[in-house]
Amino acid sequence: MGRAGAATRRRLTLGTAVLSAAALLAVSLPQEAGAAVTGCGGRKVRTLHFATGSVLVHKRGGYVCALTVPEKPGTKREMSVGVRARGGRAVVDAGRFARRAGPVTVHAGNRCVWVTGKVAKSSVSSGWILC
Repeated sequence: MGRAGAATRRRLTLGTAVLSAAALLAVSLPQEAGAAVTGCGGRKVRTLHFATGSVLVHKRGGYVCALTVPEKPGTKREMSVGVRARGGRAVVDAGRFARRAGPVTVHAGNRCVWVTGKVAKSSVSSGWILC
């Protein structure tokens, strides 16, 4: 093989390296259906189930984060998620979504929080939790 063979080999090696890096990146990124539907950091502390979906609640430090995921993602429909720390105002994300509403985050410190979620006509309300 001459120069043309060496150049082709280099291009193939580079192409293989780029494809391998892309594959590793795709595998390591969060997937919508898995634990990383979230976008919330910290540890999951509650899952509030209701007829048409669930609200995932995470906590890290003094922050509480929540998001609503539908039972059957893919079709746009009315969804919402809200988190309110006791003594504070609710932070809400509402609209027509296909995969999730949120995430929304509040600084709760050591205060209780009230979490709500809705998908279509079904909803959940936690009452004061994480006290």
